Amino acid sequence: MLTRIEWSQAEAQTRRRLFERPSLGSDAVAVAQSILNDVRERGDQAVREYAERLDGWAPETGFQVPTSELKAAADALSDADREAILAAADAVRTFHAEQGYRAYEVQTWPGARAGRRVTPLDVAGLYVPAGTAPLVSTLIMLAVPAQLAGVPRIAVIAPPRKGSGVEPTVLAAAFLLGVEEVYAIGGAHGVAALGLGVAGLPKADKIFGPGNAYVAAAKALLAQSPDGAAADLPAGPSEVMVIADDAADAELVAIDLLSQAEHDVLAQVVLVAYSEAFASRVEAEIERLLGILPRADTARAALANSRVVLVGTDDEAAEAANAYASEHLIIQTRDPRGLATRVRHAGSIFLGPWTPEAAGDYAAGPNHALPTAGAARAYGGVTVEMFQKTTTMLELTQQSLETLGPVVEGLAALEGLDAHRLAMALRRKRKIDG
Repeated sequence: MLTRIEWSQAEAQTRRRLFERPSLGSDAVAVAQSILNDVRERGDQAVREYAERLDGWAPETGFQVPTSELKAAADALSDADREAILAAADAVRTFHAEQGYRAYEVQTWPGARAGRRVTPLDVAGLYVPAGTAPLVSTLIMLAVPAQLAGVPRIAVIAPPRKGSGVEPTVLAAAFLLGVEEVYAIGGAHGVAALGLGVAGLPKADKIFGPGNAYVAAAKALLAQSPDGAAADLPAGPSEVMVIADDAADAELVAIDLLSQAEHDVLAQVVLVAYSEAFASRVEAEIERLLGILPRADTARAALANSRVVLVGTDDEAAEAANAYASEHLIIQTRDPRGLATRVRHAGSIFLGPWTPEAAGDYAAGPNHALPTAGAARAYGGVTVEMFQKTTTMLELTQQSLETLGPVVEGLAALEGLDAHRLAMALRRKRKIDG
């Protein structure tokens, strides 16, 4: 039976403990820091040793997968699989095509032109999980917005199968998407190699993609380092909250919970129910469905970290959702859109009984690379803008010195920065003298 709590009766401390993520208790940060330090110190040799020990794959020819292997994998796909990959990519491209920063120029003072230009990253590193399940969908979700942003170099890393390289379906998807640079390496050591540019991998400007707790920790630590790559968002083990009232279909609620629990033993699922009786029906369906799932052992381990929150009203349900700030939020209530308007913190929201989170994972269009562990309070999912950066430009004329100059000089004097004041005052004097 999942741990239960009545939301209205729980104190603030109890609520916080209830929503602690299982990955927070792991040794991921310490392990990832040790690996990063080792790779910084010993470079290629350290990466190869970790790859051999953890991946069972460190070929003498290097980690990059030959383009010929990508093509061969694509050629081996069935027509149905090929069409599914391309159809999903088309939907993701359609959704993301509306995104992207806008360049503009405005006049802020008479004779002063201020503008913004938009340029893509030089090198985007994409992490595609492929350990216990080859996530072809993640490659689609990351590569398509990178291409729309105009990134000239896209480097993919994916954990190899023990002793046999990257899962062919991932290679095939890369070829179909026009991504030719794939490296058979994963984990924190793969992130370190990509973020520092060692072991034959390019140095990425920014690393994108979800992973296990060690991958998430390595990305975060690199982003804090002067020599490391930036990170897209905190994206660790998967999680979902399902809000379901008594009119919801218990079987559909149960399978939505299990679809996240089967990802990872550190995944977490939370059911927000309006009655004890409905929660019990969902639990019974979970137990029945576990009997037919190939990844039942993984799901059972994840369920040990999962919760049931009992609420009495939509307001309480929304309060619980905002407190949890879930990566995925599924709402199966009589008025899902109405309840969704009260939720401020969620990576992605799925409305109504006909909208499984699985649709968003694969082919509906919105991105499935989303913030986890409560980071939805400050982050959204991966967008085209994340693969871009903006640069502002300013050009003043002699005319602008008349109106802007006194303001700049006055503020510089207010702050006691006289060189700042003189930088403008000298120009104004040149104009008067000239």
